[in-house]
Amino acid sequence: MSLPALLTQHIARRPQRIALLQHIAEQGSITRAAKAAGMSYKGAWDAIDELNNLAARPLVERSTGGRGGGGAKLSAEGERVLRLYQRLQALQAEILDAAEETSDLDLLGRLMLRTSARNQLQGQVSGLRREGRHDRVSLALGGGLEIEALITRDSTERLELTLGSTVVALLKAGWVTLLGPDDQLEAGSNGLNAVVEEVLADDEGASEVRLALGNGQTLCAFAERAWLEQRKVHAGSALRVQFHPSVVLLGVPV
Repeated sequence: MSLPALLTQHIARRPQRIALLQHIAEQGSITRAAKAAGMSYKGAWDAIDELNNLAARPLVERSTGGRGGGGAKLSAEGERVLRLYQRLQALQAEILDAAEETSDLDLLGRLMLRTSARNQLQGQVSGLRREGRHDRVSLALGGGLEIEALITRDSTERLELTLGSTVVALLKAGWVTLLGPDDQLEAGSNGLNAVVEEVLADDEGASEVRLALGNGQTLCAFAERAWLEQRKVHAGSALRVQFHPSVVLLGVPV
């Protein structure tokens, strides 16, 4: 399976994250790899989550509590990506030589935008259903997981979505709601089972919760500290997350 175009563009424009992969391969530790790459520990985790979510298969295999703050190693797919990046560097040099003007490079930069959405989940369109002015798009995320997005018919046409299209679902962390064992899923909302990987508290009474989905992808959500304490949420806790299809934004590789 070829590396998705969106992931290829992402790593080409974020060499620091490729350096992180290289350091993980060398160090076997998230903490030491982050330091060597000039990133914070949290920034390194965010980078790994994003890369793993965009790839067809996880690039980094990790475990908590290892030597140096958590053990980690590259998967076979991660090693392949590193080899690919070396080839991309050679191609990049050729492209720079071929560009007629600096404006050519600026144009390419505008066409490959970064996004502020913390959650980026790759999937394939498994269903398209019209509902008035909108289309309900079903996305297969892999591992038997599926979510829905509600977008305008114009957006469906502009993105040229068809069954089997590869897309990336963008979802802000603030749009993801955590549910306890006794909480009911709101009608029409997406619901996914997840396991808490880490809870990061801040000074504002809220916490960032990093969650692992059953297919290896991850989600980030926010929750009030009191809510988490009341339900005794900690690393390893099983939770359910919900978010409405209307807040799921879709993107396609260019």
